[in-house]
This record gives sequence, C-alpha cells and structure tokens, in this order.
Amino acid sequence: MNASYPAAMLTLALLATGATAADKGTPSDQELIASAMRAAPPGVAKDATIVAVDAQGKMRTLRQGKNGFTCLPDNPATPGPDPMCMDKNAWEWVTAYMGHKPPPKGKVGLMYMLEGGTDASNTDPYASGPTTGNHWIRTGAHVMVVGADPAFYDNYPKNVDPDTSAPYVMWAGTPYEHLMAPVK
Repeated sequence: MNASYPAAMLTLALLATGATAADKGTPSDQELIASAMRAAPPGVAKDATIVAVDAQGKMRTLRQGKNGFTCLPDNPATPGPDPMCMDKNAWEWVTAYMGHKPPPKGKVGLMYMLEGGTDASNTDPYASGPTTGNHWIRTGAHVMVVGADPAFYDNYPKNVDPDTSAPYVMWAGTPYEHLMAPVK
C-alpha cells in the first residue's frame, strides 16, 4: 500500500503518503474520536467504531462500536477537513480500492463525509494532485453510494467536470465509480 491515493479518500492517505499526525501536532485520542464523529449524523456516529490509521497503514481502534459503521478522523496532513464514516459494505469497497483490487460485487455501501472532502480528481481514482486532464474538483459535505450495479449509476450525470452541488458519478467507467450526493 505505497501508491498515492486520491484526495477523495485522503482520510486514508496516511497509508500512501507516509504523512503522520505529527505534521500538525499529534491529536489526542479524544480529539481523533470527536473528529471522526463529525463525519456522520450523530445517530450513526454515536455507535460507530472509530479507528485511526498510522503512516504504515496499521489501524488502531480508538472506540469499539456496535452499529456496523466505521469512522475515521480528519487527516491532519490534508488542507481541509475530511473525516469519513462508512458501513460494512463501504469499508470492504474502500479496502478493495486501497489494495487496487476489484470491489466486492452485490454489496452496496454508504459513506458519509459531512465535513466535506479535500479536493480530488473526478476521473482518476489514484490521482494525488491536480494535473492537466484529470478534472480536479472541489467537494463539500456529501454522502457516497458505492458498490451499486453499474445500471444504478446510469441514472446520474457522469460529466468529467460535474456540478458538485447536485448528485453525480465520480470515477465513472472505472471499477470504483460511485455516486456523490451533496447534503448542503
């Protein structure tokens, strides 16, 4: 897991970049938990498992949950807030993505990024920064639907330069295409 990962998943970028919490000071476990809980609605976050990922990709459970959701705190190495929270199926999807493996079939997942997300390429799942042609976009608070049948995504715009104030498909035509739905 030493490849660069896109900004859309920068909460997990510690796996790829070697960045650590020390880049902006080391937050306490309570600060990490509070950050992770801001990713999802309070009713989801209060019972979610909270994990932190170190620069070597090792996960540490900060709080065990009981509702099947896993939340990760903001990555302090990124420019904006990007905590995320996902259900079990979305966690499997993200794990496949991080490992450059096909996502599991028939497992629709839901992810929350209610604090927003750091900017990302809309076309290249593994872009680590803006380049000519990778259609870098800015995202605000949103939810994501991952792992759906490709026909589901055909119901939404797949423009390379989408209107991010309305639902659209990110990474269209790749195994990692997913629905981005703004919430604010």
